[in-house]
Amino acid sequence: MTQTETLNHHDGTQQFGGAVAETSTVEDVFDDSYKETEGPKPPMTLVWRNITLMSLLHVTALYGLVLLPSASVATLAWTAVCYFISALGVTAGAHRLWSHRSYKASFPLRVFLALANSMAFQNDVYEWARDHRVHHKYSETDADPHNATRGFFFAHVGWLMVRKHPDVIEKGTKLELSDLKADKVVMFQRRHYKLSVVLLCFFVPMFVPWYFWGESFAVAYFVPGLLRYAVMLNATWLVNSAAHIWGNRPYDNTINPRENRLVAFSAIGEGFHNYHHTFPFDYATSEFGCKLNLTTAFINTMCFLGLAKDLKRVSKEVITARRQRTGDSSNKSG
Repeated sequence: MTQTETLNHHDGTQQFGGAVAETSTVEDVFDDSYKETEGPKPPMTLVWRNITLMSLLHVTALYGLVLLPSASVATLAWTAVCYFISALGVTAGAHRLWSHRSYKASFPLRVFLALANSMAFQNDVYEWARDHRVHHKYSETDADPHNATRGFFFAHVGWLMVRKHPDVIEKGTKLELSDLKADKVVMFQRRHYKLSVVLLCFFVPMFVPWYFWGESFAVAYFVPGLLRYAVMLNATWLVNSAAHIWGNRPYDNTINPRENRLVAFSAIGEGFHNYHHTFPFDYATSEFGCKLNLTTAFINTMCFLGLAKDLKRVSKEVITARRQRTGDSSNKSG
């Protein structure tokens, strides 16, 4: 892997629903040479805008849960479709394609994944990929935006409620993200991100059931709209929190990321986290292919259709050798 990335200045304010980051080359992302500086930690500054918005989102999502029994079968099916599409925008798009370059996607597939990413509303692809790269390069240090050593709540959502640690900002200003800047789909989505979020995350999920089969406006807005969005957000956040705290470590027991099947199920394949941090360039993010991994099944289908190619994979021999060398032999994965 020799792709490079470019620099994007960012201040200390987290974006609602998003992530945080930096790197020099895709290979450099996984260099663990960074060491935290000694001394007292700076106090965390609350971002009240984000706290207010997230609180309102989850309150309205709870109301969507109350309305769930009133939703028609068609609306429930549409909600599941919206969940899957928005999840793919994060997993197959921002994560496996644009953050890790673990496979190549055709122009139509990249357009679909960028639109799906807007439906997920977790920051635009450029910022999400930048932030994820810094997470890998400086995992669980002060330069990691959602450092899991600060506890479950911080890694899950608390990091979005406070200003970034100075180390995150400092490392971010040194990043090179030219591969993302060179991608016209990524930059087009970035330029039109706010409008695309309004249309794809909120309007389209509500409009389709309301207009096409007469669902009530309240159910259409709160169930496939806000409830689906809140559940998708938390599924993604669980990768940062639960998958760094609970589970086994069959590939590398010297790092915190774990294999967590509940997270793999909710995040359509992103819970095999010990494997992913050990072999971050593997497009499947798992040794076991499509098992509990709908994202891998989707990418395989796109490859079959000629819309994706050059899928990067780790050989069984390398996996076995790594298990024996650094894995927790008391745990089994499968």
